[in-house]
Amino acid sequence: MSRLNVVTNENANAEQQALLQAIQSQLGMVPNFLKVFANSPAALRAFLGLHGIAGEGSLEAQTRERIALALAQQNACQYCVSAHTAIGRKAGLDATEIEANRAGSSRDARAAAAVKFAKALAEHNGEVTTAEIFAVRDAGYSDAEIVEIITHVGLNVLTNILGKASRVEIDFPKVELKLAA
Repeated sequence: MSRLNVVTNENANAEQQALLQAIQSQLGMVPNFLKVFANSPAALRAFLGLHGIAGEGSLEAQTRERIALALAQQNACQYCVSAHTAIGRKAGLDATEIEANRAGSSRDARAAAAVKFAKALAEHNGEVTTAEIFAVRDAGYSDAEIVEIITHVGLNVLTNILGKASRVEIDFPKVELKLAA
């Protein structure tokens, strides 16, 4: 049970209803974490705006999902692991790749560098080494793409925190977290 209100059409004010309807028309559903975000229409608009802009970047959808999976596992957010497993599959990631991503890597060498860099950013609150910057650059990522990786880390940490703090009900096929070794 969610520890924060889950806004639905039945308990939403006019502004919240408009946001939920816009999400419904775009996605065909309104994920529960967005219903929690809807408690603050300003926060939801900010998230949707940044998410939309970040999606316009040059990082491939698969790489964005790889990053989301790695961080959801690293940050122990079962909601986000479940959501991004489903979204990752729709983006073309298979089960073996999803497992590699959750472990902080990828079968694709270039994508593995992005995932590793994303994990380091989250683990060290942005305090990455010059060597880590060079490693992701040497894998073929431009400075623009490195900034996009950083942006996606921020977005995913935000959603991981919201998912964990709210304990929102998982509305995707449930995926268990892996226990730390």
